[in-house]
Amino acid sequence: VPLQAYGGGLVQAGGSLRLSCAASGSIFRTYHMGWYRQTPGKQRDLVARITTAGSTYYGDSVKGRFTISRDNANNAVYLQMNSLNPEDTAVYYCNAVNHFSNVNYWGQGTLVTVSS
Repeated sequence: VPLQAYGGGLVQAGGSLRLSCAASGSIFRTYHMGWYRQTPGKQRDLVARITTAGSTYYGDSVKGRFTISRDNANNAVYLQMNSLNPEDTAVYYCNAVNHFSNVNYWGQGTLVTVSS
């Protein structure tokens, strides 16, 4: 399921951004979706995840500030990011994991830069 992430950019601290990830294919609803982020020299960390049933999970550093949602009718997942701070600066990646097979897909990253 090819993934296309977009919506990154430059924002001032305290601002908001909304990332979107569009997936192709007719079985989007069978995939758990997630957002990860990575900075140079560091591992890719989970930011938020939403299951096929709509359950959500957030990394500790973004709880209360970020919201993940999905639109199965439009094969899309979103990440609303509020109260951004410079530590949120990273390349954000969209991820899909098939509920049945655990096959894993990654989209290309989108860069989020938060200025202080």
